[in-house]
Amino acid sequence: MEQIQAEIAAIRSQIDALQQERATLTINDVVISNENSSPQAIAEAYRHHARETAQISTEIKGIDDAIAALKAELQNKQAQLNSFSNLQQSPQEQLESARSLAKIHAERINQLAGELAAEIRILKDCADRISPMYWQVYYKPFITGFKTISVPHVRSDSDVWTIVNRIV
Repeated sequence: MEQIQAEIAAIRSQIDALQQERATLTINDVVISNENSSPQAIAEAYRHHARETAQISTEIKGIDDAIAALKAELQNKQAQLNSFSNLQQSPQEQLESARSLAKIHAERINQLAGELAAEIRILKDCADRISPMYWQVYYKPFITGFKTISVPHVRSDSDVWTIVNRIV
């Protein structure tokens, strides 16, 4: 566990160092010191600036790629650390942790089910308004099957959770 924490700290320090390095890299504007510079000197100054700009842009891109890779590695290490700390929890603590996670997902399912039910009701209202005209034009119903549409709903009696289908 200490090794993983040390690796996480090393990754974070490397990310910080790369971010500081990236902040120091800047692309300067072309500055021509003498107003009486020759056309060749002006052209050479702009060429030099273009080479610098391309090199700096490439370095910045490389730093950004390295930061992204290190952030992904940091997430992996943090996941390892979390799973390692979960192994050190008692079964009761693991159960409570898993239950709280399940509760979050159940609440999200119920929220989405409510939104879906509302959308289905709106669609049914539209279909009820359109159906008479649709029959006149196409000689068939616009939408069928509204009596059997259901959405999932999670409910609990505090010990046992049940997923039921609610008819919309």
